[in-house]
Amino acid sequence: MFKKGTKIYSIAKGKCPKCHEGDFFKYKFTFNPSKITQLHDNCPNCNLKYMMEPSFFYGAMYVNYGITVALSVATFLISSLVFNLGLLQSFAAIIITLILLAPVNLRLSRILWINMFVSYDPKTKK
Repeated sequence: MFKKGTKIYSIAKGKCPKCHEGDFFKYKFTFNPSKITQLHDNCPNCNLKYMMEPSFFYGAMYVNYGITVALSVATFLISSLVFNLGLLQSFAAIIITLILLAPVNLRLSRILWINMFVSYDPKTKK
């Protein structure tokens, strides 16, 4: 579906942004709060250090904020325009949506953040 070598491949598959082989997260998708954002220290395939500097993933908070705002606006528009819900019901729909999608947002924001700084290198091998 997505071609290897594109950033969308790394993001959609949860793979290392440099080699597109090693898994970025230690665990496949889970709702266990202690395992949601656990990363390997280095890529199992190309040995890329994921935490490039101390507090590297603090920037992912801003990505998460952007995703959260976009989801909130989309949920509000859909709930009020499509389903004709009132303001309070739309607010409840936003809260429910954000709670349900929080694990997805956390993982997505981290992998988006690292993909902004690391590009695919087809010559990278273990």
